[in-house]
Amino acid sequence: MRKFLILVLLAFNYSVCFGAHEELSKQATAFYSDNNHIRTMDLILQINEKERSPQDWLLLGNVFADNGKTEDAVYMYRKAIEKDKKCYRAYYNLGNYYLERGEYQNAIDNYSKASKIKTDNPYIFYNLGCAYLKLNNLSQARANFNKALMYNSNIAELHYNLAYVYKSMGKDKMAQTYLDNYNKIIYGM
Repeated sequence: MRKFLILVLLAFNYSVCFGAHEELSKQATAFYSDNNHIRTMDLILQINEKERSPQDWLLLGNVFADNGKTEDAVYMYRKAIEKDKKCYRAYYNLGNYYLERGEYQNAIDNYSKASKIKTDNPYIFYNLGCAYLKLNNLSQARANFNKALMYNSNIAELHYNLAYVYKSMGKDKMAQTYLDNYNKIIYGM
């Protein structure tokens, strides 16, 4: 009977800790959505590193990125990926980091990984197209902009970039079509 009671208490303690971790994560997410970075960080840091979820690591990375601490953010995104290889948001955020730094091939590698996990996110394909555009790989830029367009045709910059790609390819008529689309979205013309 005594062993049974100890096992029950251990199980209860485990479920309380597990529930506490989940509750801290939920609260941290809520505080992050309210731009309360200090409280977000405080809550996640209360969770043991081994028990942090990929979402916890991702939130930490976002807090660091939002506060200009990009190297720390990169570390946190990598921890999220280490915890879950299918954490597409971490790959996406790493892609953004590399794109901003002008490391276009690294950006492409990370956006490509994200796009294989989350196949219907227009922003992944849009940013992937932007990275290819920076490398002057017009055909890959166009292909990825068109994939993004399949999932959301109301992104004005997407139409503008497609107009630029087609203009660069000497396809003025197609360029004008996308420029017209851009103007319709922006100005309602």
